[in-house]
Amino acid sequence: MRLKAVHDSPLLEESVQLTKPIKLTNEHPMKKLLALALSLIAASAMAAEYPDISISDLKTAIAEKKVTVIDVNGSDSFTAGRVPTAVDFEAKGGELEKVLPADKNALVVAYCGGPSCNAYKAAAKKATALGYTNVKHLSAGISGWKKAGETLEK
Repeated sequence: MRLKAVHDSPLLEESVQLTKPIKLTNEHPMKKLLALALSLIAASAMAAEYPDISISDLKTAIAEKKVTVIDVNGSDSFTAGRVPTAVDFEAKGGELEKVLPADKNALVVAYCGGPSCNAYKAAAKKATALGYTNVKHLSAGISGWKKAGETLEK
């Protein structure tokens, strides 16, 4: 292959030759990049499976009696203090359909200990399996509720 310099002088004309052949293997960087991108997309989709609700929005929904709140921290924690109106998942989880509203579009919020806790998913998945379509997560959990200085029900 010959390349010609963009200049008037024929002395700048030079030959360019590839010295190493390009190897395409199964470990091509684009394949790795594509796999990483797909993994990140899948992970973000899973994270959004149950949208977060803020403490402020949950307080409003509780005040307006437009939410069923599910505490997934266990019965001892539930007895010690919970988000007002919450249902004890450990005690009532087996009959959750009896404590949830008839309206499958009603707001259902599950929470557990705090941002690093995933126990809420058990209640959220059960509500979803029962056909509820508006299931959310209070990611702040009971620790965030307390830290915000909100009232606990006992």
